[in-house]
Amino acid sequence: QVQLVESGGGLVQAGGSLRLSCAASGRTFSSYTMGWFRQLPGKEREFVASISWSGGSADYADSVKGRFTISRDNAKNTVYLQMNSLKPEDTAVYYCAAAAKWYGTTKRELQYAYWGQGTQVTVSS
Repeated sequence: QVQLVESGGGLVQAGGSLRLSCAASGRTFSSYTMGWFRQLPGKEREFVASISWSGGSADYADSVKGRFTISRDNAKNTVYLQMNSLKPEDTAVYYCAAAAKWYGTTKRELQYAYWGQGTQVTVSS
């Protein structure tokens, strides 16, 4: 069982930066692939980024490549999402999630067994 708590959301102007954090409970954090998803207003939840259990591999949605960076610190049981050059269309509730490590850097929402409660990111124009 893994419990996930996101933090770091807020209001930022277009072009600005935010760093989201997701703290995980339990001693098996390094056994999980970690991902970030987001839900834009009126839309379904979508994949943003994922990182392998070791941090050696990562994958990104095309819409955030070059602007967002996912990282993890297994000693701190925490995964991060650094978001730069933010755009109004990045406004969403951002969720972190954990999947079994054998899924690799999966983008498939259904393969993530554990989810945080979400944190709101609002980018003003």
